[in-house]
Amino acid sequence: MGRVNLLRAAWTVSLLTLVSRITGLMREVLIARYFGASAWTDAFNVAFRLPNLLRRLFAEGAFSQAFIPILAASRENDTREDNQRLLDDVSTALAWILAGVSLLGVLGAPLLVLLTASGLHPAAFDAATWMTRLMFPYAGIISLVALSAGILNTWKHFTVPALTPALLNLSVITAAILLHRSMHPPVYALAVGVMVGGVLQLAVQLPALRRYAAVPRLHLDFRAAWRSPGVRRVVKQMLPASLSVSVAQVSLVINTQIASHLRPGSVSWLAYADRLMEFPTALLGVALGSVLLPSLSRAHAAGDATRYSSLLDWGLRLCLVLALPAAIALGVFATPLVSILFNYGHFDAHDVVQTTLALRAYGVGLLGLIGVKILAPGFYARRDIRTPVKMAVIVLVCTQLLNLVLVPRLEHAGLALAISCGALLNSGLLLHGLWRRGSFHAQPGWAGFASRVLLAQLPLGLILGWGAARLPWLHWPGAHAGLLRLASAFGLLGAAAAAYFIALALLGLRPGHFRHSE
Repeated sequence: MGRVNLLRAAWTVSLLTLVSRITGLMREVLIARYFGASAWTDAFNVAFRLPNLLRRLFAEGAFSQAFIPILAASRENDTREDNQRLLDDVSTALAWILAGVSLLGVLGAPLLVLLTASGLHPAAFDAATWMTRLMFPYAGIISLVALSAGILNTWKHFTVPALTPALLNLSVITAAILLHRSMHPPVYALAVGVMVGGVLQLAVQLPALRRYAAVPRLHLDFRAAWRSPGVRRVVKQMLPASLSVSVAQVSLVINTQIASHLRPGSVSWLAYADRLMEFPTALLGVALGSVLLPSLSRAHAAGDATRYSSLLDWGLRLCLVLALPAAIALGVFATPLVSILFNYGHFDAHDVVQTTLALRAYGVGLLGLIGVKILAPGFYARRDIRTPVKMAVIVLVCTQLLNLVLVPRLEHAGLALAISCGALLNSGLLLHGLWRRGSFHAQPGWAGFASRVLLAQLPLGLILGWGAARLPWLHWPGAHAGLLRLASAFGLLGAAAAAYFIALALLGLRPGHFRHSE
């Protein structure tokens, strides 16, 4: 296999993910304008969260963690026929399981909504149940999309998997515009868009899979697929991985349940803030994680411990140099960001304030959230999933203990802050575990590198802090207030970013220092 510049691969994934996140932001802006932050949007967010829990379990979560290292090792060491047999059997078993779970989700929708958000208003509860029934099959579809993405990433093709999420966002936007006047309540249009988007995402994966001759061939014999050695290996790895992912999802369900008992709009304020958080977490964490897991798996399969450790070191350095300024921007520039994006139509100044509180609380843990995306693959590539499970349980307990302290004082922002503290703890535990096992050895020069990155934050923070404090973001005067507010925000962000990268260059850090071929 040819060598791949990992920085270029991560940059490609990040840019394409940016397209997805921009369309996702457009989706949230449209939802805010048409529906605001209300009991109805709370109902949609609850209903959409339920299939997403299953998606994270069967797709980006346990399944990917178990399957990609096994697939990478098979491609490294086995014949092409063995690879295809593994793809066929695993895909067939997964498809049958997803079909059964999706059916159970549709039938048990009222119970699922009750367990997730019992505090919803009765009408909103009924709406959440209806939308859960409509959208639950999306979990099965998007899990097959994640299977395809894992195959393509293992084949070092990152473009299509990074771009396909934009189709979901575009579908929801189109459905909201075309259908919101013809459905009652109008928020049902969003659920229709989700289902159409899921089908489109699966459809566009197939040409790329055909190009690499890696199309899984589904068959009807579930028993034969289940008994195959490849499926057994994946299942053996998935069991502890499922527990690890389930721990994180249990925490999310608990937080949604708590938020549903707070003021109406709390679930939505957290969802809008989370959408903004997805920009840095996806552009950095998902991009690096997508590139690192197959590369780490190949390094482990080849027995190259030095390359394995250097990959982790490279990821952590990129995390610090890119995630730290993003965290500072979310903290000091939160009000302008929320204002220019959501403060239209039904989304009023009060909603801006409440969403800003949640965004700042989430920003505290940004380094931890992205760090987990980099460090966890260090365990998964070695097929060690039990250790992250133990750490996830510790994080779950600590997060919920923090909720007991923070939520009575900070309400929904307390939930976000508890998640941030848990992410920082999780990344710290993962890093310590890799270091203690000898899987990670920091490359020389970390102290000087970190000092220069910290020093370069000063001009960025000063520019954004001045702009946030001096301009009237919530009550901008004039006939063209929206355009002026938008132009001012992008001008300040551009100036801050330029000042940061100039400062890095003056301190001796340039893009060439982060190139890494594999």
